[in-house]
Amino acid sequence: MNLTVTQLCKCLADENRLRLMGLMEKEREICVCDLVEAMDAPQSTVSRHLAQLRQCELVVARREGTWMHYRLNPALPEWAIATIDTLLPPAREQLGITPIDTACC
Repeated sequence: MNLTVTQLCKCLADENRLRLMGLMEKEREICVCDLVEAMDAPQSTVSRHLAQLRQCELVVARREGTWMHYRLNPALPEWAIATIDTLLPPAREQLGITPIDTACC
């Protein structure tokens, strides 16, 4: 993985992508349908931002039937994990992000 600090900052600079990251947790997969509901945004918008997070290699995806399941990339470098861990608590508070109960799949 060749993630740079600049790439990480660019990927997290968008509020929608930051919100998506704030909804995910390190050890748990979340179905795209639950992310769409939590974001209260069209599925196409959520999918577009998830694709950008995948391109940055911040998240990984797994298909199960017709649904995609996302989680934080476990292969992120330690400095990136530390940066994300530092940013997410204030981001969750400022953006009003609350954990979601997975109900879809």
